Amino acid sequence: MKVTEHFEQAGDKTLVSFEVLPPLKGGSMQDIFDALDPLMDFKPPFIDVTYHREEYVYNMRASGYYEKTAIRKRPGTVGICASIMHRYGVDAIPHLICGGFNVEETENALIDLNFLGIDNVLALRGDARQFENKFTPEKGGHKYAKDLIKQIDQMNSGIYLDANIENGANTDFCIGVAGYPEKHFEAPNLNMDIEYTLQKIQAGGDYIVTQMFFDNQHYFKYVDACRKAGITVPIVPGLKPLTRKYQLNSIPRKFFVNMPEDLVKEIEKSDKEHTKEIGIEWCIQQSKELNEAGVPCLHYYTMGDSSTTKKIIEGFL
Repeated sequence: MKVTEHFEQAGDKTLVSFEVLPPLKGGSMQDIFDALDPLMDFKPPFIDVTYHREEYVYNMRASGYYEKTAIRKRPGTVGICASIMHRYGVDAIPHLICGGFNVEETENALIDLNFLGIDNVLALRGDARQFENKFTPEKGGHKYAKDLIKQIDQMNSGIYLDANIENGANTDFCIGVAGYPEKHFEAPNLNMDIEYTLQKIQAGGDYIVTQMFFDNQHYFKYVDACRKAGITVPIVPGLKPLTRKYQLNSIPRKFFVNMPEDLVKEIEKSDKEHTKEIGIEWCIQQSKELNEAGVPCLHYYTMGDSSTTKKIIEGFL
């Protein structure tokens, strides 16, 4: 079932969904099941599975020179989606990124997903590789998420890269896109970022999932600005609790989000044991307010920590 259909069926009820990471290479599917089993009591209608492009590592050779090697540390997104659907009977949403794929490889990946009965994808540009200053597309690949979305939307209309294909089978993907309540770090300002988001919706996007935020006012203002810009699709807030003191610096540095002053003050004066409790309680209060506001879904970035996510949901239900 499409994500948007889940929202329609839920009516005014706020749903709960999760995002999981593939285990590091050498891990097992049981790692994912162990993370999800405790959360299935909350009846998530769908579960997102991230995709990670290859990274470069530098290995020293016997000669003393370093050899640049590309590796993929977290493979298995499509297989994990299939396993989740088989085990739990819920929809799994693979992330599909521009980085690491040319357009033909993207088309083939979409064909595989369609054959597996996967109805939803989250279409993203993706991040730059480690040690690279900016995002570099694959040769023959998409530079922007809106172009990836256009390709998916064309396949939904039976249009393939090979112009000789006549009466091609229509796929039926529901397309999610990313939104940034505090703007994407590469956008010059929030208004331009919303314009880019509008372009993704016009290209075929069906709903928006936001970057994490720690002040709900950022989300509410973002939704208002999107509506004024003509964006009418559902906007799902993405949430992640702060659980360690060092995240006061690492999360803003990595995700380009601001930490509310009250949260920072509480965490700074806390000890290691109570930092996590403060972060959980903060996320509970965020969830309560968003739930009362009638958001379509609360989407939790679990990062493999199902016990923390479970405490948060139990705290606001």
